[in-house]
Amino acid sequence: MFTKVSALGVEEQRVNVIVDLVTPAEQWQALGDQFRVDARIIVLEQSAATVVPVAALFRPPGATGEDWAVFVIRGARAEQRAVKVSARGPLQSSVSSGLAAGEQVIVYPSDRLADGGRIKVVRGRTTP
Repeated sequence: MFTKVSALGVEEQRVNVIVDLVTPAEQWQALGDQFRVDARIIVLEQSAATVVPVAALFRPPGATGEDWAVFVIRGARAEQRAVKVSARGPLQSSVSSGLAAGEQVIVYPSDRLADGGRIKVVRGRTTP
């Protein structure tokens, strides 16, 4: 793995990949130089994972190390819940404990929201 700075000045993590064609040579021997390969690389695959948006995760006050929490919607109240994140991607995280499948979480929780705080869900949005 190496870091490269893009034309816009953004540091990007890169990795070189060696591809080995495993199909019979008759199927690919007509390929020439400079062909492009589009690939989808699966880094992690979990069956029956509980997944939450990364935007729902926050560090509770006094958090250390891998401490994460979410706010779960309980009627008209927000319940702060400690969760264990087992894997994290750019948009979603897999949670291995602290949350049951199907529970609704609050994304982008306000810093004014506290455990037990009253909330109102309006057209899919939660307001403290």
